[in-house]
Amino acid sequence: MTEAVAGRSLLLSALLRLARNRAAIASAVVLALYVVAGIVGPMVWLHDYRTVYANYVKVPASLTPYPRAEEILPGAAAALRRARLTVENVTVVGDTATITVHAARPIDPRVTRYLDRSDLFADARLVSLADDALSATFAADVARHTFLVGTDANGRDLAARILISIRISLMIAALATGVALVIGVLYGATAGFLGGRIDNLMMRVVDVLYSLPFVFFVILLVVFFGRNVVLMFIAVGAVEWLDMARIVRGQTLSLSRREFVQAAEALGVPPGAILRRHIIPNVSGPVIVFMTLLVPKVILLESFLSFLGLGVQEPLTSLGVLIAEGARNMRNAPWMLIYPSAALTLLLFALNFLGDGLRDAFDPRDR
Repeated sequence: MTEAVAGRSLLLSALLRLARNRAAIASAVVLALYVVAGIVGPMVWLHDYRTVYANYVKVPASLTPYPRAEEILPGAAAALRRARLTVENVTVVGDTATITVHAARPIDPRVTRYLDRSDLFADARLVSLADDALSATFAADVARHTFLVGTDANGRDLAARILISIRISLMIAALATGVALVIGVLYGATAGFLGGRIDNLMMRVVDVLYSLPFVFFVILLVVFFGRNVVLMFIAVGAVEWLDMARIVRGQTLSLSRREFVQAAEALGVPPGAILRRHIIPNVSGPVIVFMTLLVPKVILLESFLSFLGLGVQEPLTSLGVLIAEGARNMRNAPWMLIYPSAALTLLLFALNFLGDGLRDAFDPRDR
């Protein structure tokens, strides 16, 4: 007796086809790295994305820690100038700076706080004070800071800002795309399968929603939901489903005339089961491709809303906001545009390649 051969499920077959697509697998790895960077990166990075380094505004990327040797003397002079002290000499041995100063009036030992407030020094202390208190020697640890991709116009570490922006952009894209996917697929498949007057009525509702001014609608969402980013972009996803619904409806109208759907209807299969088992799986290819286009669309939409003051608010940021800031400073700080743009470009390439691979893997005609 011939032994029965175990069959493969449709999902397993699709995953095996996907595994043979090297570009899709590489893109999936890149996206996984983005997710890990967005979740873990801000918590383990050298700098906090909210910390402002007033002494390091728009400094370029460097593997060498700041401050440079030639910056220590001007930095000490600027910090102690507020205490009306004149810096005579600064000597640096290792990571300890010895600062000699004099003044026209007695020096208060508490002026070390001016050095501690500077980003260049830490743990400042009085070493010696002259008998007339008009000259003194201070010692302070040189605070070393490494900015691998430079700082922004406010003196914040750009790498930390990129990591938190990846988290925010991916979160916004996932929420909005997920909501648009669920609503659009169910709505479009139902309208296309039922057809007739119900289809006509449901599509007229879509046309009415298309006619609403988007910015006005978003302002209403902000009024109702406040500045909560999560709730607002869930609501934005509830608007972005319109294109998804039209695409799915068109595919469903084509599929509803196919033999396997008519056979299921003749056998008495309920409409809900036909939608779930025959219609929706067969529209997965176009839906996945559209999802890969919707994710960057949502990211760009978020940057537009943030530019209007309706999206992500400080101290949070996103890739769109960073690129907009970099464009304004590209003449004197090109790294503010280059690195966020490279991060967004790599993300979009990965999404497109993965979307193509998923489309090919889940295409029913390739089964």
